[in-house]
Amino acid sequence: MNTNDVIIRLEKTEDRREVENLVRESFWNVYRPGCSEHYVIHVLRDDPAFVKELDLVMEQDGRLIGQNMFMRTVINADDGRVIPVLTMGPIGITPELKRRGYGKKLLDESLRRAAELGFGAVLFEGNIAFYGKSGFHYAREFGIRYHDLPEGADSSFFLCRELIPGYLKGITGVYQTPQGYYVGDADVEEFDRAFPPKVKRKLPGQLF
Repeated sequence: MNTNDVIIRLEKTEDRREVENLVRESFWNVYRPGCSEHYVIHVLRDDPAFVKELDLVMEQDGRLIGQNMFMRTVINADDGRVIPVLTMGPIGITPELKRRGYGKKLLDESLRRAAELGFGAVLFEGNIAFYGKSGFHYAREFGIRYHDLPEGADSSFFLCRELIPGYLKGITGVYQTPQGYYVGDADVEEFDRAFPPKVKRKLPGQLF
C-alpha cells in the first residue's frame, strides 16, 4: 500500500459530476439497494450550512479517487446554549481502493483542516471500528444525544471527536442533523437517471 502518491485539494466546479459518480460507485448497494449519497452531496453544495473550505477531493494520477465534505450544525445544550459543531460526509473512496489506507488519509487531512479553521468538534454517524482510529469516540461519552433517538436505544453509531480539546466539556445536549441530508426517494430516482444504469440489490448487512 502506498498512499503518498495522492493530492488532497478543494473540489472544483468542474469536478462535481465526476465526484457524484465516484460517490455513487462507492455507496451503491452498501446501506440499501442502490444509494442516495450522490444526490445528497448534489443538494448539500447549495445549502447555507455547507462548508466550502472543507469540500475536499483526493486525486491520484489525475483521477479523482475520494471525497469528503462538512456541514455546520449545532448541539442544543440542556442549559439553553446553542453550540456550533460540524458534521461530516458522505466520505467516499473509489471501490477498488477501499481498505487500503486512502480513506484514513483523507479523513485525517480533513480533520486537520477543520481544526485549523477553528471548528470545535465533529459529530456524525459512523462505525467506531474505522473512525476510532482517527480519534473518534462514542458521542454519549461527551454527554451528547442523537436527536429523535428513544432513551435506551443503541447509539453506538453516533460518534464525536473534539477538534479543540475541552470544547464540549460541561456540555450535555441534543445534536441536530442538518435538514439537507434528508432527501426524498422520488428525487433520488429522478437524479439517478442521469447516470449509467446499475442494478440495485438487496444484500446482507444493509441498513435499509
